[in-house]
Amino acid sequence: MIEAIVFDFDGLIIDSELPDYEVWQEIYRAHGCDLSFDDWAQGIGSMDTFDPYSHLETQLGRPIDRAAVRAERQRRYHELVVRQPILPGVEAYLADARRLGLKLAVASSSPRSWVAGHLARLGLDHHFDCLACGDEVARTKPDPAVYQAALRALGTPPERAVALEDSPNGALAAKAAGMRCVVVPNPLTRHLSFQGADLRLESLADLPLAHLLSLLTIAHEC
Repeated sequence: MIEAIVFDFDGLIIDSELPDYEVWQEIYRAHGCDLSFDDWAQGIGSMDTFDPYSHLETQLGRPIDRAAVRAERQRRYHELVVRQPILPGVEAYLADARRLGLKLAVASSSPRSWVAGHLARLGLDHHFDCLACGDEVARTKPDPAVYQAALRALGTPPERAVALEDSPNGALAAKAAGMRCVVVPNPLTRHLSFQGADLRLESLADLPLAHLLSLLTIAHEC
């Protein structure tokens, strides 16, 4: 019996993944360099697997002014992210989860200030029983630590929780935590491989939550 739904944040609740890549591409081009998608994809959904600062310095063969780059990146990224709408189906899933008596959490590799700030800005913060964030664990996704932290806070065993993810690193983390995982790729991740996921949707709007839970329950019993 499923008791809890745990959402990723970036790329799942809002599409903050594509703006991040676009901003870093702008920065690389300003330095006369290129940031390939293959390189960038290593770090989608994680804070531990790809360092764009070090990668840029390797291409240039010299150090960069990281403070200046960081400031410009934050300014431009914020400019793009605040334009992003809540992704289709998210609000319906939150409402249906409450109607069904399910617990709700966010498990994100991003810092708490980022996740909590945007959830409040979007008017979604009141839906969630807890947040588990990347600056509160030793390692971020694909390590399962943020999911384990969310499950502890909810008081829910992993076999009774479902993770909603948009990245391979996130899916690996959820499965390593012992959870069922539904992947909903965003435009940046839809061509990547999602090994071990229990179900894949193109959008949360494609399948009502109650139907999703029925499919997962049937698959688990088979």
